[in-house]
Amino acid sequence: MSESPVPVAARPAATILLLRDEPVFQVLMVRRHHEIEFATGALVFPGGKSHGDDHDPRWADHVTGWESFEPEDRALRIAATREVFEEAGILLANDRDGAPFACEAFDLGLRQAVDQGGTPFLDVVREAGAVLDLDALVTFARWITPATVSKRFDTRFYVARAPTDQLAVCDGREAVDAEWIAPSEALRLGKLRERKIMFPTKMNLGLLAEASSATDAVERARARPLVTVRPTVEQRPSGRTLVLPPEAGYGAVEELL
Repeated sequence: MSESPVPVAARPAATILLLRDEPVFQVLMVRRHHEIEFATGALVFPGGKSHGDDHDPRWADHVTGWESFEPEDRALRIAATREVFEEAGILLANDRDGAPFACEAFDLGLRQAVDQGGTPFLDVVREAGAVLDLDALVTFARWITPATVSKRFDTRFYVARAPTDQLAVCDGREAVDAEWIAPSEALRLGKLRERKIMFPTKMNLGLLAEASSATDAVERARARPLVTVRPTVEQRPSGRTLVLPPEAGYGAVEELL
């Protein structure tokens, strides 16, 4: 009998649900480029894999909340902040006197240099005179890709209020569109197949849609116990089915693959 293949290790990743209340309660989502290998053409929250630079100890002088989090959580919060900068041009930070950071749109070439590893994100933050606010990110969910999948991620989802003085502009490389959308509207468009929405994104949009405002969503996330979501794939009479454990907080979920 042949042995079962050894599961691929899940890579640390971070995603951010950036929220605003004007003109209505909305979340920032970006549409993935059709040539990107993962989540091709899908409407997603800004996010991606954590990099080694996210663990740089020099970040201690350029963030608030450094001592409040374990090293891995710190790095993931920095990664989430970096990803929304790369993909949407928003820098979730304060200036040195503690006021919310405000600026004109960042140069697209600079964002792409950060994305491609040519310019450290730490250098961008330092030269902008900004301080990342790690406390502004509240843990929303944690998902780990099933062991049967060849490309696996251990993804932390964070929720935060968007800065009011910055515009979201897609990078044109990984993201070809950036849009503010009500969670319920994104779900509606996904159901009509007018938007491609992946399963974890759909589940977290549904959880987000239970809130009435950005503040409500953040407070719900603070109060909700974090249960790591480990979807399983089960063979049912109807076919292979993706199943979520009921204690994960999404209700009884079974989705045919």
